[in-house]
Amino acid sequence: MEHWDEVRTAYNVARIGTVSGAAEVLGVHHATVIRHIDALEERLGVKLFQRHARGYTPTEAGSDLLRVAQATDDQFSQLAGRIKGRGNEVSGELVVTSIGGLSHLLVPVLSAFQDAYPGLTVRYLTGDRLFRLEYGEAHVAVRAGAVPDQPDNVVQPFFRQEFTLFASEAYVARHGLPESCKDFGTHRFIGADDPKSRAPFARWMQENVPAENIIFKSGDVHAQRRAILSGAGIGFTSVLQAAEVEGLVQVVPPKPEWAAPLWLVTHMDLHRTTKVQAFLAFLKDHSKAWQPE
Repeated sequence: MEHWDEVRTAYNVARIGTVSGAAEVLGVHHATVIRHIDALEERLGVKLFQRHARGYTPTEAGSDLLRVAQATDDQFSQLAGRIKGRGNEVSGELVVTSIGGLSHLLVPVLSAFQDAYPGLTVRYLTGDRLFRLEYGEAHVAVRAGAVPDQPDNVVQPFFRQEFTLFASEAYVARHGLPESCKDFGTHRFIGADDPKSRAPFARWMQENVPAENIIFKSGDVHAQRRAILSGAGIGFTSVLQAAEVEGLVQVVPPKPEWAAPLWLVTHMDLHRTTKVQAFLAFLKDHSKAWQPE
């Protein structure tokens, strides 16, 4: 690690492409960046960059160095994430991630947990990207679907979220309700925009509702729910979320095959920390009210 500053400098120049950009990220003068690169190239006996008017482009040797430095930087990030999660106090930062469709359940729990531990800052991350626990990007993940199989993670079953078809009272007043699948051709539906969606109820809709009758599609579950509420058509939403909203009518009872299993996922290095254990216990206790009777 004697020359790590020089390697880190070269890594940032390769990543950003300019000396000035690397200097800004590293918080040093641009002359320091040039000095580090010159010293490293002299020590290795090879050119790491091609200099040109637009900046610096890695040579083949520079690209090799970039790959090694990237792996080292990732390992440092992973270590930092683990260190942040250690300690015997429920304080600092707690990072929780889930799909956006669970925010109506998790946000009140996260708010109550922060209220119970005022020294804690909560970050709640949602989105399509799978946040990597092994790199310290989150302490706890709530994931849906098949059992998560990433290595070095502790996976616990959480609960099964029930889904079924709902329509707004306004839609029912105008169009009535289908009595069976045979009536779907005379109704309007709201569905997922992704034809490869892994949600079991989304696949069911693709197989049982004529494509031309799915007149509103979105990849945002909140937008789908708003479309149902506005009377655009019949669509799937969770039974728990529908119970919080006035003006929705259940079209059919929930089916077991439409339910989405949820999992609690933590990294093995953080699983036993006080903060993570306190939150898991808090979340499990509050989730008892979500279970179907």
